[in-house]
Amino acid sequence: MRTRPVDVAPLEPIVPAQARREKVPPAEWVRRNLFSTPLSSLLTLAMVIGLGWTSVQLFRFLFTSNWEIVRVNLTTFMVGLDFPRDQVWRVWAAIVLASAVSGVSAGLEERRRREATALRERGRRLWPFLLLLAVLLGFTRTWVPTALAVTSLGAASAGLVAGRRLPARARRLAPLIWLAGVAGVFAALTGFQGVGWQRWGGLLLTLFLALGGIVLCFPLGVLLALGRRSSLPVVRTVCAGYIELIRGVPLVTVLFMLYLMLGFFFPPGAFNPALSTRALVAFALFTAAYVAEIVRGGLQGVPKGQVEAAQALGLSPVTATFLIVLPQGLRNVIPALVGQFITLFKDTSLVAVLSSFDLLHVAEVVPTQTAFLGQGLQTQTLLFAAFVYWVFCYTMSRSSQRLERRLGVGER
Repeated sequence: MRTRPVDVAPLEPIVPAQARREKVPPAEWVRRNLFSTPLSSLLTLAMVIGLGWTSVQLFRFLFTSNWEIVRVNLTTFMVGLDFPRDQVWRVWAAIVLASAVSGVSAGLEERRRREATALRERGRRLWPFLLLLAVLLGFTRTWVPTALAVTSLGAASAGLVAGRRLPARARRLAPLIWLAGVAGVFAALTGFQGVGWQRWGGLLLTLFLALGGIVLCFPLGVLLALGRRSSLPVVRTVCAGYIELIRGVPLVTVLFMLYLMLGFFFPPGAFNPALSTRALVAFALFTAAYVAEIVRGGLQGVPKGQVEAAQALGLSPVTATFLIVLPQGLRNVIPALVGQFITLFKDTSLVAVLSSFDLLHVAEVVPTQTAFLGQGLQTQTLLFAAFVYWVFCYTMSRSSQRLERRLGVGER
C-alpha cells in the first residue's frame, strides 16, 4: 500500500537571542530609555546637568592649575627621597627588562589567536598605562625620558614578536620566564653595588610592597585554607586561630607590631630587618588571613561528587585536592581574590605611619618644600597620586575580568 508523503515544514535556523533583538534607531532608544516617563526625563536632565558641571570644573582645574610641583618632583614620586639620583638608570633598565619579559609572555599566550583580536584586547587592557605614560612624558622637559620610553615600548614589541615565534611547547616555560624576569629586575636594581630596597620610595616602594605581598600571601593563604579544612584537630585549630586573630585586628596594628617586634625573633646583631622588610611581612601575614577565607569559600563550593569521583579513580586525598578540588575552588573565587589584591595595593599607603616615603607619603610631603610652601598645591600632588593608583587598580580589574572570561567563571 502506498502511503502519502507527509509535508514537513523546513526547520527555521536557530538565531541567537542577541541577533533577534530589534534594531532600534538611536533617537527611539533615547526616548525609550531616558525620557519614557516624566520622572525619568527629570532624572536624566539632572544627571546631564550634574555631569556637565562636574566635567567643566574638572577640566578647568586640570588645565589652569599649577602643576610645576609635580614636574619638579617627578623623580621623587617615582623612586622616593633616598634613592640616589645617579642610580636612576637602574630603574629604567629594570623597566626595559620587565617590558621585554611581558612582551614574550604575551606573545606565548596569543600565538594561537588572531592578531587583530589580540591587538584589540591589549588596547582595552593597556590604555590606562599608555595614558599614564603620556602624562609622565608631558611633565618632562628633556628628551631622555622620551627615548627611554620608546626603548621600553620597543623592547615589549620585540618580546611580543619573539614570543609568538617560539614553539608551542615553550608555553610551559612561561612561569620560568616570569621568574627569570623578576630575578633580572631585582638584579638590575640591587646587583653590582646597586640600591637596596631599604632606600626605595615612591611608586617603586609601593609596587615592591604590593607585588611582594601578593606573591607571599597567596600560597600562605591557600595553605591556611587547606589547614582549616583539615581532618587533624591540631592543624585545624591553629589555622582557624591564626585567621580569626589576624582578621580581628586592624592592619595598622599589625604594621606597628611587626615594626617593633620583628627584630626580637633574631639574635642580637645577627640580622636587623629594614623598615620595608617589616612592612612587607606585615602585609603578607595580614592579607593571607583574608585570602584563606576567600579560598575556603571557593573550596566549599566544589561539589562533593568531584571528590568522590577522584576517590573512585584511586587518587590519594592530597592528589585529589591539588589536581581536582583546588583548581576548581580557585577558579570560582577569582573576582574576590583580585579584589583583595587591589585592596592590598591601596593599603600599602599605610606605611606612611611608619615614616616610610611611599607614593602617597611623597604626595603629602613635597608641598612642604620651601619653593612651594604656602601655595596650597597639596590638591595637585594628591590628585596625581590618586591617578597613579587608579591606573594600576583599573588594570588589575580588567585583567581579572579577562581571566574570568577565559575560564568561563559563572558560565559553567
